[in-house]
Amino acid sequence: MTDIDDLVQRVASRAASDNEDLPAPVGDAQIAEAEGQLGFALHPLLARLYREVADGGFGPDYRLLPLFGPDASVAGEYLTRREASVGVEHPEWPEGVVPILTWGCAMYAGVDCLSEDGQVLLFEPNPYSGGSWDQCWFLDSASLAAWLEKWLAGTGWFEEDAFGRDDPVEPQPWDQAANRLSSGA
Repeated sequence: MTDIDDLVQRVASRAASDNEDLPAPVGDAQIAEAEGQLGFALHPLLARLYREVADGGFGPDYRLLPLFGPDASVAGEYLTRREASVGVEHPEWPEGVVPILTWGCAMYAGVDCLSEDGQVLLFEPNPYSGGSWDQCWFLDSASLAAWLEKWLAGTGWFEEDAFGRDDPVEPQPWDQAANRLSSGA
């Protein structure tokens, strides 16, 4: 079991060493504002990262999005994607999954704030061929804590040297995608 306090501290150290222009952390008022706009609470570990590490700008590859902003942000991307998914026959984005970073090419990592462990999901739209979007959703990690540990250890599928390893663990189809997309949750 991961000691969350230690994990947050290690993430903060890595974030500071990777980016000398790291944005300041957000306050409780900004977390509350984001949760009010989203309509649900951020996963507790995700909220701690924004409150104790920085307002995005750290993490794998393209780095975490800020909570708010004129450009791509957690709240802005979520609200845009959910708005496009409400009342349509085939919703693209499930309720409660906040995009935390873009991998480029319309791919996102998202945290399922409705799951106890904060599952990290991969939205990869390339398999889409019409109809349901469920084939575009993958389980990247069973928990946000485990996903962060992989980043800190350099063992995530997204690491440049992952392709040279014999045992890369790639995201698997998210078995809850069809249910969550059709239920609106």
